[in-house]
Amino acid sequence: MTKSSGRGNIFIVSAPSGAGKTTLCKRLIGTMDKLKTSVSFTTRKPRDGEVRGEDYFFVTERKFRSMIAAGEFVEWAEVHGNLYGTSRKRLEKVINDGYDVILDIDTQGARQIRNTFENGVFIFILPPSMTVLRERLEKRMSNTREDMERRLARAVEEIREYKMYDYVIVNDLLRSSIRKFESIITAERQRSSNKDSAWIEKNIIRR
Repeated sequence: MTKSSGRGNIFIVSAPSGAGKTTLCKRLIGTMDKLKTSVSFTTRKPRDGEVRGEDYFFVTERKFRSMIAAGEFVEWAEVHGNLYGTSRKRLEKVINDGYDVILDIDTQGARQIRNTFENGVFIFILPPSMTVLRERLEKRMSNTREDMERRLARAVEEIREYKMYDYVIVNDLLRSSIRKFESIITAERQRSSNKDSAWIEKNIIRR
C-alpha cells in the first residue's frame, strides 16, 4: 500500500447556519481514519453541551483581538456578531503530523484560506430548501426570532458563494450526505500529488 506524501489535506467546509455541516463533520471524524477537525476560537458563549477544546476554544473579545494583532490566525471573521478564527499553529501541526483536517468555517474565512492554502479542497453544504432551513433553525431553542431572521438573511448571502467551492452537497438525507462527503475525501486522498514518489520508486518501480 502506498504511503501518503506525509502532509495532510485541508477540507474547507462551509454552509449557512442550520444546513447541518457541523453534524456531517462530526460523523465523518468519528468514522474515517486520519481525519481531524480544526477547533476554532470564538468569542460567542458556549451552547448547552458544548465542550471547550472539542467544539470551540471560547475566549473573550479582548483575547481574540490580541491574537489577531499577533498574527495567530490563518483566517478569522465576524459572524452573527461573534468572532471566529482558526489558529495557524494548531492547523499546521495537524497537517504536518499527516492528518487530513476539516475546517468548519464560513464563506469569509474560506476566502482567506483560499489565498493561503492553494491545495485546499472546498466543500459547500446546501439545505434542501429555504423552508427546511427555517424549520431547522426554529427547532434550535437558543435562537430568538430576531436571531433566526438574521441567520436566514445571512444564509442567502452565503449560498450565493457556492460557486467558489469545488464540491456541493445538498444535505437532505443525512446518510446519503455522509456517503457523498466520504467519497470526496477518499477521492482526494488518491490524488497522485498526495502519494510519496520516493516510496513508489523504491518499492514498486525498482522492485
